[in-house]
Amino acid sequence: MASTEPIKNKPSKTAVPLESAAPKPEQVDDNTQNQVNNLEKDEVVSKEEQSQPAPQEENKTENQSETTDSSALFQAIGIITGKVNFTLSEDKERSTITIGNKEYPLLYASRKQRAYDALKKEIEATGESIQRLVVYPNFTHFPGRDQPPNVSFQVVGFDKGRQDDTISQQLQDMEFKLCGLWQFIPVCRTPCISVFKNFTKERLDHIKQSEPARKVKFMKASHLPLFWRDALVPPFRFNPKAPKEEQGRPVFIQIKAKFVPHRDAFEFDSLLELPQEKPPRFLKASKDDKATAMAQKKAALKAAGKDFGPPRGKPTASGSSAERTFKGKPTKDFKGKPLEMPKPKPKTQQ
Repeated sequence: MASTEPIKNKPSKTAVPLESAAPKPEQVDDNTQNQVNNLEKDEVVSKEEQSQPAPQEENKTENQSETTDSSALFQAIGIITGKVNFTLSEDKERSTITIGNKEYPLLYASRKQRAYDALKKEIEATGESIQRLVVYPNFTHFPGRDQPPNVSFQVVGFDKGRQDDTISQQLQDMEFKLCGLWQFIPVCRTPCISVFKNFTKERLDHIKQSEPARKVKFMKASHLPLFWRDALVPPFRFNPKAPKEEQGRPVFIQIKAKFVPHRDAFEFDSLLELPQEKPPRFLKASKDDKATAMAQKKAALKAAGKDFGPPRGKPTASGSSAERTFKGKPTKDFKGKPLEMPKPKPKTQQ
């Protein structure tokens, strides 16, 4: 990255051009390149000419040597400060962090368990539950656009002020470094920064050896809602009615943003780099793998005697023809013969 100095949001939209510089390609051997070409056909490896990306998961941000030889990377990492709580329920430990008056789950990946265990020991030794944590943000969206996402944080480490030149020194409390595709997604009214898995040869080999369900989970993207007033570039919005050549594509942005608990979203703070038309190479799940993983999940739930989800659409008709044609709801139980209607009174002759 050429510079980490924030660029305040002062220039107008027309005054700031997009960077068209593409990231440098990774040096790989012929065998690896053939694997990449095959996976591009299967929509696993992103192509520069794609018009709409697909969803992803957690972000690897620490070891840049595993990623392509480029200064630009998909990334989402930041600092939160709050009261850390550890509770035991049904022999299962649950950890949360309270920020203001909101409580969020604290998670950890298996490779980060040492950092999680160190945090527990730090709190037990010092008795200080207010901690400054380095975290990855996790947002789980639901099909209803009006339903807010579930928000949690994955622990990367905690700051004790012993190291210089680390991410915890570069960012203030509640600040995050977000690098991804700037776009709308179908399940969120707020535009998002979509953070995908960076492409590496190791991850490519891992994907080729994994089952479809593990592939989809591994390549799942993080879609982070972002409020950016007077954004330099508009978020991409897919138009199903427009031809493919007219769709356009999302730009890659690198910004600093603040997490706002009462909105469960991020607010733009400053630019770290100018927006780029071409993103770094990333991984995404193919349509075939998604369909296979979904079918396997349905089959597993059915075998366990569980419904995959709530029934959709109108219920099927059953019972007598009267039950099928009756559209209202009876107010009483009808037993025996129905009451006879009173006969009309004879008209009096004048």
